[in-house]
Amino acid sequence: MAHTTVISDGSPYEDKNELATTKDGNATLKTRGIPFSRKISYAVGGMPYQMTANAKGFFLQIFLLDVVQMGAFYASLILFLGRAWDAITDPLVGYMVIKSGRTRIGKLIPWIVFSMPLGVLAYIMMWFTPQESMSPSSSFFWFFIWSCLFDAFMTRRAYVLAALVLGGIYFLCCVVLFLGVKEQLAPLSTLDRIRMPYLAGMKMVVGHTPYVKLVFGFLFASLAFQMAQGNFALFCTHAAGLGAYFQHLVLILLTAATLSIPLWQTLLLRLGKKTTLYIGLCMYAPALVIIASIQSNLPVFIIMSVISGSSLSALYLLPWSMLPDVVDDFKVKNPTSTDLEPMFYSCYVFFNKFGGGMSVGISTLALHFAGYKPGACRQNPAVITALRVLFAPVPVVLLLIGLVLFYFYPINEERRGQIQKELQKAEKVDGNQEMEVVGL
Repeated sequence: MAHTTVISDGSPYEDKNELATTKDGNATLKTRGIPFSRKISYAVGGMPYQMTANAKGFFLQIFLLDVVQMGAFYASLILFLGRAWDAITDPLVGYMVIKSGRTRIGKLIPWIVFSMPLGVLAYIMMWFTPQESMSPSSSFFWFFIWSCLFDAFMTRRAYVLAALVLGGIYFLCCVVLFLGVKEQLAPLSTLDRIRMPYLAGMKMVVGHTPYVKLVFGFLFASLAFQMAQGNFALFCTHAAGLGAYFQHLVLILLTAATLSIPLWQTLLLRLGKKTTLYIGLCMYAPALVIIASIQSNLPVFIIMSVISGSSLSALYLLPWSMLPDVVDDFKVKNPTSTDLEPMFYSCYVFFNKFGGGMSVGISTLALHFAGYKPGACRQNPAVITALRVLFAPVPVVLLLIGLVLFYFYPINEERRGQIQKELQKAEKVDGNQEMEVVGL
């Protein structure tokens, strides 16, 4: 019978490794998996970001223009500068995280717990405004400040009520994450305080070629989706004549995105990440073209929303699943530069958010020059044309650029297998060193 000994150093982190003694008396290193309940808790902890991001992506532009009745120029500044601030703070916060030390509850979880109340407050206040008592410039600064604060931490009454509900969900998901997730070390990681200067670490991260190709491929693909997403409400309302069904179409799109995740997961395992990503993204362009070409045809809009939602889930599932492969590739090639994962993820989010800010800011500015009138029931033909161009031709071009960049992404399934073997070899070396310590 095999005997198992758990290696523990008294830290708040769970070590993935166990020393197992086989029948012949030899000690081997055994790797433990992650419990299913912990995976669920981790997934629940990620819900607030996706929910609030989608709410802002679909509703913030039309909220500022048609509910608050803010000028398109001011709205474009809020949408762009808010995302730009969000993008700039991500790498800085990532560096602060890796510079921080361990605590009794871990290294990463305290940042989530203590920023959660501020994030909830900022999100709720972003949808609330005493507009009647504010000048246009005061209204601009109100929304800009609360939008920046929320991003740094993560009828009008209906918007405020929805914000309160999402704020409550935000809180509950954070509690589930705190109670259900215990930080666990990855191969060649210590989660210790990094001593590398910020610029030196950033140079190493952005100098990793597979990372750069993945980041820019994701950037252009995300630009395409976010530009279409940001203009979807205005397009349905003023160009397609389906403003009364906009909320239903968004719900159908997001439901399709959720239900299609198991499909992409199955294809991912059968065909590989890169091939599956191409299949998912290529579905999006025809759906946009069809939607932009028709008017007041609800059944066709529903079908295309389902296809768009399925493609949306591929965008948010597959590039994010490819990022750990890039990080592992970096670890294999730079074994002495450990614990840079927060910088990889924060820079990844930086480019995504900055690109998203550019897409919604530029598109809203284009509507300003086209003569968009906030709160008007009917817009002039130039605005309708601008909405059609911003909803289909521009996103399709951006998507094609992203697909070309993904084509040159070097980590295929064969390379992934090689990386995993090298990581297992490195982990075995670490395990042997641990066994020597135990033997002493």
